[in-house]
Amino acid sequence: MLLRDDPARAFMPYPAVEVPGAASGPLAGLTFAAKDLFDVAGYPTGGGSPAVLARSGIKTQTAPAVQRLLDAGARFVGKTHTDEFAFSMNGKNAHFGTPVNGGAPDRIPGGSSSGSASAVSNGLCDTALGTDTGGSVRAPASHCGLFGLRPSHGRISLEGCLDLAPSFDTCGFFARSGDVFERVAAVMLGEDSAPLPEQPRLVLAADAFAMLDTEVRAVLAPLVQGIEAQLGAAQMVDAAGPSGFEPLYWAFRYLQGREAWLADGDVISTHRMPLGPGVAERFAFSRTVSDAQVESADGCRADFRERFRTIVPEGTVMVLPTVPDVAPLLTDDESTLESYRNRSLNLLSLSGLSGAPQVSMPVAGRLGAPFGLSLIGPVGSDLGLVRLAARLAANL
Repeated sequence: MLLRDDPARAFMPYPAVEVPGAASGPLAGLTFAAKDLFDVAGYPTGGGSPAVLARSGIKTQTAPAVQRLLDAGARFVGKTHTDEFAFSMNGKNAHFGTPVNGGAPDRIPGGSSSGSASAVSNGLCDTALGTDTGGSVRAPASHCGLFGLRPSHGRISLEGCLDLAPSFDTCGFFARSGDVFERVAAVMLGEDSAPLPEQPRLVLAADAFAMLDTEVRAVLAPLVQGIEAQLGAAQMVDAAGPSGFEPLYWAFRYLQGREAWLADGDVISTHRMPLGPGVAERFAFSRTVSDAQVESADGCRADFRERFRTIVPEGTVMVLPTVPDVAPLLTDDESTLESYRNRSLNLLSLSGLSGAPQVSMPVAGRLGAPFGLSLIGPVGSDLGLVRLAARLAANL
């Protein structure tokens, strides 16, 4: 890393190598980091795994997503920790440790973009790239008190980035302030194919809010009212549909599991490497996913995607909780963490299965910890969604 000190344990301790960028541009004066899934010339790419790191070698090319920030004048300061193979949402890596949550140091930072969220929330850089497959930007954004974007699937290039589940993988980013969030979004996203109007129609995912504990709903209720005061009354909808969240949860799990095993199963089997808690169980599950389960899950995703377009058509945004609650404590056991992850996936799967963009806004808190509220927009509305989120957050 290129920083003098890393008190948050957010960065991989790679030898410092300067990465040249533009001397001026729209992001001049900002610093950034990149999750250790992205290739950066002069650095290895470890993917949160000692075996992947050992096989990496020093990269000679920089991933286009990283290069875009460099070309806009931002200064690269290092590569950040990720959960092992990016297959977790806790931020606790059995091999490399746990970065510090800058919004609640006694709680997990969330993952798998744990180091990126930690670096930004602790003020070590202005913005950071992460990836989001099943919530790996949105969950840590909520946990650490940050803005975080999961873009429309395929909106930002993932060339030069390690895969987890390609039909869900996206490149997102974090920021502490709405201003920086908007500046980075303008560079990374370009113009929208489905622009949002100044006053989009608002829908509220009633079934998502119904999943929350009473105390959590009470925290978010005045914020939803504040959004309605700015955009107009929200129409209540059931985002998951008549069958509820369970079919969507399993469709996501089966598809992610099959793709994760295709991406990483060979290196895991070949080297018989020890995997950390939670990650080992998820890969064991992934290995058993059947063709029939994948076929059924594909059908479920296609049906949901079509239905979601009718709920969130062009000119519409949906408001929903990012995750079910504030981040679990660092002292919570693995069963508690896994239970929280599974509850979170019900909410987080909506954006993943639909391919639509989602922004988590740092507008709430509970038990002395940050808590995010989210907006989902139509596919192709990403930049407008970021700008809307920054505006709403500033006025809440």
